Amino acid sequence: MKELPQISEAEFEVMKVIWKHAPINTNEITDKLTHTTKWSPKTIQTLIKRLVTKGALSYEKQSRVFVYTPLIEEKEYIGQESHSFLERYYDGDITAMLSAYIEDDRLSESEIDTLHSLLHKGAKRRD
Repeated sequence: MKELPQISEAEFEVMKVIWKHAPINTNEITDKLTHTTKWSPKTIQTLIKRLVTKGALSYEKQSRVFVYTPLIEEKEYIGQESHSFLERYYDGDITAMLSAYIEDDRLSESEIDTLHSLLHKGAKRRD
């Protein structure tokens, strides 16, 4: 697995918009984020620049507008973060993590049903 850049919570919010709408220009990113956050356009532009510097985004100038495209896939990044979380807090033991969530009533019946279904599908693939 290749090493992906470390992305802050704020940068992750920017990435979610870009993953959903790429290719997307600066004005479109700013418009979407000013509706869902209290950030100023300058803050958003700073976050975009950081993501470019970190290698998470590429851009191309189209006349007077910068258009951004992600260099990392959302699924790949979330998978890495999930793995890091699991390693950091549960020593890589997913059973321990799920047990903690179930015992603390942090999973709804619907979520438990979904997990049950996913586990059942996984077991069928191994047969």
